[in-house]
Amino acid sequence: MTKLARMFIEHPERRYIMYGGKGGLGKTTFSAATGYWLAQQGKKVLVFSVDPQASLSDIFQRDIYGKGPVEIIPNLYAQEIDADSHIRAYQEEIRQKIRDMYGFDEIPEEIESYIQAAAAEPAMEESAIFDQVVDIVLAGEYDYYIYDLVPLGHALYYLSMASVYDQWISKITKLREEMQEYARMAARVRRDQTLEEDKILEELQYIRHRISTSSKILTDKEKTAFFFVLVPERMVILDTLKAAELFAKYNVPISGYILNRVIPKEVALSPHAPEYLRNRYQMQQKYIQEIYERFGDEVLAEVPELERDVTGLDMIARMAKLLFGEEKLP
Repeated sequence: MTKLARMFIEHPERRYIMYGGKGGLGKTTFSAATGYWLAQQGKKVLVFSVDPQASLSDIFQRDIYGKGPVEIIPNLYAQEIDADSHIRAYQEEIRQKIRDMYGFDEIPEEIESYIQAAAAEPAMEESAIFDQVVDIVLAGEYDYYIYDLVPLGHALYYLSMASVYDQWISKITKLREEMQEYARMAARVRRDQTLEEDKILEELQYIRHRISTSSKILTDKEKTAFFFVLVPERMVILDTLKAAELFAKYNVPISGYILNRVIPKEVALSPHAPEYLRNRYQMQQKYIQEIYERFGDEVLAEVPELERDVTGLDMIARMAKLLFGEEKLP
């Protein structure tokens, strides 16, 4: 039994699975292979990408971008989030609220310019994606949720966003509650007992509940498993160590490390192997030793360098076997 398979078998309550690491190391590959393995055993699985330059469409060889959950095989669904359409919907929601509030037939030009400018803010795309992630998680339609996270720097942004939003909303909510209390006191002084509910406060409390629920899932050591993907290279090891420290800061539970693209010994040391391949193998062996010295039993799988890209169901099935062997969930 592979260590990775044992983790899933011994911790069936961990239903939120995240693969993270630097770009191009195999996060999408492992996300797809894990989803495939689980779906083959009758678990309803959603693999979804929060990377604006997502590659789930490439690996599954299906056009799924912005189309919601797409069934790949029975029980396995994949989704690439279209942030732009979410931003457009949000803009239209703002326009409609302004029309309703002020009775406008058309949005004034200066307000429309502000709405367009707000959509161009660098954080708007991340916020839109985060909001859709919350929607997906709170819907609770799947047995397993597998996050194909963006590269490490952006992943940290997503994972920290929940706490940042929560702190901001807490402050704003407190101010709104104080304002509402003053309004109640003024109403009693005027002997006017009819006080319209604070719609803004209601909206803030609704947003806070959504973010809090999502944040608790992301940092729940019982329900969430986060795996770092790394390859035997010096800079990747250093970046992974730094990222692990930052993830600990946000209380994100790290369940283990997946070592990818290991050159097989029988290939590197075969009589016909070119010299550069033997040299790379020796270099890798040095870094693999360092990885095991640093992470030890937390390295849950060692995946060899394959002869071709992992795209299509046949290669995904092959990768699932490398990661989990022939093991089945109870």
